[in-house]
Amino acid sequence: MADERKRYRISRRGMSFAGIAALLAALLLPQIAYAQNYPSKPVRLILPFGAGGVADVTARLVTERLGEKLGQRFVIENMPGAGGINAARAVLSSPADGYTLALFSNGTAISVSLFKNLTFNPVTDFVPVSSMGYFDFIFTTQAGSPYPTLAEFIKAAKQKPGALNVGTINVGSTQNLAAQLFKSTAGVDVTIVPFRSSPDVLIALLRGDIQMAIENYSAVQSHIADKAAVAVASSGPVRTTFLSDVPTVKEAGGGDFEARSWNAIFAPKGTPPEVVRTLNAALREVLDMPDLKKRALELGIEAKASSPEEILSRLKSDIDKWAEVIERAGIAKQ
Repeated sequence: MADERKRYRISRRGMSFAGIAALLAALLLPQIAYAQNYPSKPVRLILPFGAGGVADVTARLVTERLGEKLGQRFVIENMPGAGGINAARAVLSSPADGYTLALFSNGTAISVSLFKNLTFNPVTDFVPVSSMGYFDFIFTTQAGSPYPTLAEFIKAAKQKPGALNVGTINVGSTQNLAAQLFKSTAGVDVTIVPFRSSPDVLIALLRGDIQMAIENYSAVQSHIADKAAVAVASSGPVRTTFLSDVPTVKEAGGGDFEARSWNAIFAPKGTPPEVVRTLNAALREVLDMPDLKKRALELGIEAKASSPEEILSRLKSDIDKWAEVIERAGIAKQ
């Protein structure tokens, strides 16, 4: 009788294991099949920026190759709006199936602390896929300026508190917050002047209204080439490949300074992990293409993929970093 009970328990255990295996197969096989067929139609990548900027150019450069790699078109949709709310809403209102994706940037991290009523949480409402590109900002002076190096600019700023002007685009932009960070790390009192656009910043620089500009390389590239402006520092942790003779802000005496922006692809929470892996693997191949890397560098962008965990970590650390800068600068929430 005891032997029969033992055999019965073993039989039930075996049936239990078999049942669990069958359940797991039922759950996983459709997802695996879905991923194998992904993408089977065009994919939307929604940008919280207008056309023509660094994020837009990066996205179009990368998604063209991504579409070729995966056999489906990737369609860029520009939905600019304060804090990226319009773009986020469009992505989150779409099915979490991998066919509607979001472009996040350093600006997404800034928005968490800059806007009172941000209607989405980039960390909990989305899942990371991969970075696409990183880029530094260039500290630039007018040709013939009495401050031909950043060290001399810092020295003059300390001698004449509040007398020197630094131009950036609008309050709360990465360039603008980089200027605020520079004031703190370099220990200088300069006046930060915000402008509506990059061309406005450069016009002000060339006519002497401001003594320094902090801008994307693509915005100042032609002026540097024409020798109308001089690059005196780059904002990243190491020198840029395209301006290797220009020191970083830290090297030039700007203290423990680093301000680097990035663009990345995120998907709405609930997107199948297999789809995320498919996209990540394809992006790694695309972003490692020599001709794409070369073209990106010409625009001042370092094309570089990441693991989902790496770009999520970057997003979180930048949320914390820029929150401190915003609070220290006393920038009112919008």
